[in-house]
Amino acid sequence: MSTAADASRATGPGGGHHPPPSPGPVRDQRTLAAAGDLLRALAAPVRIAIVLQLLEHARCVHDLVDALGVTQPLISQHLRVLKAAGVVEGERKGREVLYSLVDDHLAHIVVDAVAHVEEDS
Repeated sequence: MSTAADASRATGPGGGHHPPPSPGPVRDQRTLAAAGDLLRALAAPVRIAIVLQLLEHARCVHDLVDALGVTQPLISQHLRVLKAAGVVEGERKGREVLYSLVDDHLAHIVVDAVAHVEEDS
């Protein structure tokens, strides 16, 4: 038995009966470039792991080193990239800097990407 979705796919976009949906709003090139930069900043596996760690609470570099099993210089390098992209911020507490996420929007991107991959596994 055929469904409406099957019929729509068989006749192509719009099902042959309705006009195709209109495209979304056109974005400014600077906005698109900035979004691309942000996604590139999140693209490294270690940076994804850092964002997931910071979801729970703010952490200092040595906490991230211990949790992720990555060297301190590498964690620091990735934190610099995330900070430059506006993903994390650091707050000095005595001799340490506590890193936290700037907001939850970016964490949702990472969590959704990880969940999507885990669904397909």
